Amino acid sequence: MSTEKTEPSQDAVIDISIAHSPDSDDAFMFYGLATNKIRVPGYRFSHTLCDIETLNKRAREEAFYDVSAISFHAYPYVQESYTLMGCGGSVGEGYGPMIVSSRKLELSDLNSIKIAVPGELTTAFLALKIFNPDLKTETVPFDKIIPAIQSGTYEAG
Repeated sequence: MSTEKTEPSQDAVIDISIAHSPDSDDAFMFYGLATNKIRVPGYRFSHTLCDIETLNKRAREEAFYDVSAISFHAYPYVQESYTLMGCGGSVGEGYGPMIVSSRKLELSDLNSIKIAVPGELTTAFLALKIFNPDLKTETVPFDKIIPAIQSGTYEAG
């Protein structure tokens, strides 16, 4: 048995699975890799697009992907399997999460309506519950929230 180390073949390719949501901030962050405009010799990237709550749940159940977008709220539940990267993010001053509605609402109006949220592990849900833990919510996929508000199914999301 030889103890000599061998280098991987020059032609060896390492597959990296990346999962992210199709919303605009994730699309922007992963555009270069997803379109092969940025190439990394020796690596091949496969992309899976899912809504953020599905990604949160998959990350919590097991480390499903090599790299995965998740909600900041979900991170404490998956920190044993994932490490935070120093890039990305959907929360900042003047930028998400926010409550949207097709009509002007007063804060007191929120107590009497059901608010569509993208999932219970999302940062939007956490921020809403910190704001007012008694608000009624219902989970709706992120890309269906605005259409549901426009159709009148929900007054806010």
